[in-house]
Amino acid sequence: MRGSEFAELKAFAAVVERKSFARAAEHLGVSASALSQTIRNLESRLGARLLNRTTRSVAPSASGAALHARLAPLFREIAAAVDAVAETTGQIKGRLRINTPGIAARVLIAPRLARFHQIHPDVLLDIVVDDSLANIVDGRFDAGIRVGGQLEKDMVAVRLTPDLDMVAVASAEYLARRGTPDSPADLQQHACINWRLQADGRNYRWQFEKSGERIEVTVDGPVVTNHPDIGIAAAVQGLGIAYHFERENVRELLAEGRLVQVLADWSISRPGLFIYYSNRQYRPAALGAFIDCLLDRPPFDQPWPA
Repeated sequence: MRGSEFAELKAFAAVVERKSFARAAEHLGVSASALSQTIRNLESRLGARLLNRTTRSVAPSASGAALHARLAPLFREIAAAVDAVAETTGQIKGRLRINTPGIAARVLIAPRLARFHQIHPDVLLDIVVDDSLANIVDGRFDAGIRVGGQLEKDMVAVRLTPDLDMVAVASAEYLARRGTPDSPADLQQHACINWRLQADGRNYRWQFEKSGERIEVTVDGPVVTNHPDIGIAAAVQGLGIAYHFERENVRELLAEGRLVQVLADWSISRPGLFIYYSNRQYRPAALGAFIDCLLDRPPFDQPWPA
């Protein structure tokens, strides 16, 4: 295979995986027009249309999907082979793509960015904050971070945090106006801030448990969001009851009296945060180093220099 033919196939895979000429061009470091010409050259050489283009989207044709299904594992093997050679030299470098919800980005990743870069300056971290639970294999991510109960099948998972407590909260002003629910069933009479995490767009069904009795409740209200900060802000502003993980900012708002916890005896814990990756692919050394950093393992367990 000539170098130009390999470049065409690599360009085609980038467009399919990023569902956009613009994003693929940015990833490859070329212009969108040059990338478009490369794809036309490939389609002309193969005598088949590989991509269906509209003004708003791009998707593989049947022929394109079949081609990509064969190419994707080959490109992964090539990347793994290159990483393996680099590891024999003791160097850790390359691009590491991580898909993470906002809570993990804020609590786990952001505070450790400088420390990771200090020890591994040749690793490019590509952090995609995504609360919609994208498929990490389809998106060609090296790993994803999720709450334990939301892990995909056939994955290797490493726990990053203990289990997370859920808390139902509302402002004192809202509770004075609408009353305090005594049981999950009472939520049907309240305005609630819905939480959309499911990839199919459905709202999260609020789960509660008390004395072995487990209840799931479908709620309604003036706001639905896939980002916890929006839900908490809506609750602080008196729009309704929110049900989220008991994060540091929530604890601060409770301590300040800007939020009040309700249904405390019904609230549950959810599995903690895990980082996971496919068990069908080689684990890059950079990913192992990143996991060590998130867990504060050596060499990331040393205090910062004064």
